[in-house]
Amino acid sequence: MSQNTTYKIAAIPGDGIGVDITEAAIQVLDTIASTNGSFKFEYTTFDWSSKKYLERGWYMQDDWEAQLKKHDAIYFGAVGWPDVPDHISLWQMILPIRQRMNQYVNVRPTRILKGTHPPLAQLQQKPSDLDWIIVRENSEGEYAGQGGTTHGHTSHATATEVAIFTHVGIERIMRFAFETAKSRPRKKLTMVTKSNAQRHGMVLWDKVFYEVAKDYEGVVEYDKMLVDAMTVRMVNKPESLDTVVATNLHADILSDLAAALAGSIGIAPSSNLDPTRSCPSMFEPIHGSAPDIAGKGIANPVGAFWSAAEMVRWLGKGELDKVADQFMQAIENVTANKETRTRDMAGSANTKAVTEAVCREIEKVCKA
Repeated sequence: MSQNTTYKIAAIPGDGIGVDITEAAIQVLDTIASTNGSFKFEYTTFDWSSKKYLERGWYMQDDWEAQLKKHDAIYFGAVGWPDVPDHISLWQMILPIRQRMNQYVNVRPTRILKGTHPPLAQLQQKPSDLDWIIVRENSEGEYAGQGGTTHGHTSHATATEVAIFTHVGIERIMRFAFETAKSRPRKKLTMVTKSNAQRHGMVLWDKVFYEVAKDYEGVVEYDKMLVDAMTVRMVNKPESLDTVVATNLHADILSDLAAALAGSIGIAPSSNLDPTRSCPSMFEPIHGSAPDIAGKGIANPVGAFWSAAEMVRWLGKGELDKVADQFMQAIENVTANKETRTRDMAGSANTKAVTEAVCREIEKVCKA
């Protein structure tokens, strides 16, 4: 990375608290950049909100793909509003971006940050027991958009939802998952399946997993879990897990459970990655738009900040790992202090107070 590198970021605040946390994320990103001095960010904001959809009948303009490809990364807030059915906001914005930008990997790190009060504490688990990376297949499965409805306006309505699994799609996510596990200290991968009941697509999922596993024998320890049994293991034996790979639907559900087990869905990040880097990857907290608290300035921005730290790490291609680590240290210094935690983390601070506290900590940590 050359000095004074400029990263072009497409910012999509979206709906509800997505606007608040995107604004907060930009503030802390600019602080980490100015404190470091070797890079900076330029933002283009796209108002693809549900409010605009209701006004004009569309979320994204016709040339949205070309517009996004001008950028190095995408930062996304949240989408969803009561006046627009969820399947419309999902299929007219977030899923087309993931698919057209070749973001076939979704990575969701989960660990217990300082100051959080996870429910697992009741089971006498240690914070270090929960330190996972969930690798979600992000382009196939039930989210491929295949299926249809016939006789939809009658009492004989019939709907089909076709889950798509391809050898190439499974192989590439398995290799990414094995490489992720290989890069972590424990070098352990758990594959989640439901091949006992889903006897076609999930059987292929298992088959390809074991084919790829042959290339990692003696390097990565691996095992297999049915998705229903996996939920039990996540609660009762979190220390037995490290890296997890699962289908689009299964990982979507399991990663929300993981966030709850870690203490708050408001702190959970995600990365939608194109490992080929031919298209910009997208970074977003996994929480929703939370219409009930939108505009009140009390949303927890930690998930947004963690997602921003993951964006910094990805953009740096290994050269900004230290910066991303400092970013995370600053975040945890803030969550460790009850005075700078939001209500969902047993504090009373608002979004602005947490944001300003993280900016102060960034300056301290980076200059230490």
